[in-house]
Amino acid sequence: MSPYRNLFLKNSSDEPYEGPELHTDDLREDLEAYIQQKKDLISGFKDSLKLDSASLLAALQAAVNHQGYQLIAKNAGTVKKVGGGVAIVSGLRGVMENELVLFPDGTFGLAMDLHEFHVGCVILGPGDHIQAGDVVYETGHVVDVPIGEALLGRVVNALGQPIDGLGPIEADGYRPIEFPATGFIYRSPIDTPLQTGIKAIDSIIPLGKGQRELIIGDRQTGKSAIAMDSVINQKGEDVYCIYVCIGQKMSTVAQIVNTFQEYGAMDYTTVITASAEDSPSLIYLAPYAGCALAESFMYDGKDVLIIYDDLSKHAIAYRQLSLLLERPAGREAYPGDIFYLHSRLLERSANLSKEKGGG
Repeated sequence: MSPYRNLFLKNSSDEPYEGPELHTDDLREDLEAYIQQKKDLISGFKDSLKLDSASLLAALQAAVNHQGYQLIAKNAGTVKKVGGGVAIVSGLRGVMENELVLFPDGTFGLAMDLHEFHVGCVILGPGDHIQAGDVVYETGHVVDVPIGEALLGRVVNALGQPIDGLGPIEADGYRPIEFPATGFIYRSPIDTPLQTGIKAIDSIIPLGKGQRELIIGDRQTGKSAIAMDSVINQKGEDVYCIYVCIGQKMSTVAQIVNTFQEYGAMDYTTVITASAEDSPSLIYLAPYAGCALAESFMYDGKDVLIIYDDLSKHAIAYRQLSLLLERPAGREAYPGDIFYLHSRLLERSANLSKEKGGG
């Protein structure tokens, strides 16, 4: 601040000066220091202008690159209604079927029901903080799960995230949960048996590698026991196993894992679980996540045994989602595509030809 901002001079010589005593030498020194300060400031500004246009442009470009900002265009929509794990979103004009969308709280959703003016999105998580008016962004990616031998011996959820407390998983890559079934020209006849360890099955109705088999029966008749025995019997057979628990209680899942650990089956087995406590969306995704992992091994030339326990609960979860999405209901309130839901899942199992790896 200038030392003369508060200095006032009077033109009248009749009135004596009543202010503090002024010394001319002090005023001169202060004034010279003030002027020199301004000269230094102006001189520095002139020096900065001596840069040529090329140097100035290079300096500006370096400053912009250093910031690391990037302009990304995203299609966005608005939540119109939310409830029951389903959000109705408008404005997502470019969204794909089964594409992931991002909600403001970081929760992902799955675009399942595409209409002209709105999209029905299944929320993949709690979604307690999602409300009408929130902005939803397209991601351009479909749901995929981690793959690789690092998942053997682990217990993961429907999104491939570990839930066994053994730390993160170093995956070899990712694979979409939805994938077209292998064409028949790339399949070989089923001619190699899969030993289940149960003599009645292996001798009378043997299972072949690449075959799909339904285990059906009343409650508490040993359906899961047959599946678990088949997994345990693969020890030393160079067969990877994937056990998908769909809508089971966590106590049941823990019992299955403990049994596998007791017999040393977890060394070649991955347990994928979507328990009864999880949302219907995760229960819906669980078998497709297991199938994607099994396919990755199959295309690498490995033999894989995958167990879906059980698909009845999967159908119930899909019925619940379909009703929340206001799809037309059929017999027993199941949607019309309930059979296609499981056929496109089971037909992905195959005995590949040697050109495709022979898995």
